[in-house]
Amino acid sequence: MLFLGLGTGLGSAIVIDNVVQPMELSHLPYKNGRTYGDFLRQSGLDRIGIEAWRQEVANVVALLRAGLVVDYVVIGGGNARHLGAPPPHARLGDNANAFDGGFRLWRDANVRI
Repeated sequence: MLFLGLGTGLGSAIVIDNVVQPMELSHLPYKNGRTYGDFLRQSGLDRIGIEAWRQEVANVVALLRAGLVVDYVVIGGGNARHLGAPPPHARLGDNANAFDGGFRLWRDANVRI
């Protein structure tokens, strides 16, 4: 599973065999001399407009799903609400799950806060 967090920036993580691996996909080159983050973060939405941004999200989901060979993509973050329907092979995640998952990671790692 690939997670993409659409917000002020572009967050990303992949889950393989129940192991979460944070990633920095935002910095990878995408097109026209720009990165994935340049298109999918808030400033990209502001620059290209909602309809073009939705299409870019769909394009990036398809490319990353194929390139990383994941079964599906979960999209979350504050700007996920602007998508309407998610792209094929993607679903919208509930941001409340991010908090629950974070707390479980801390608890299971025996980390003291």
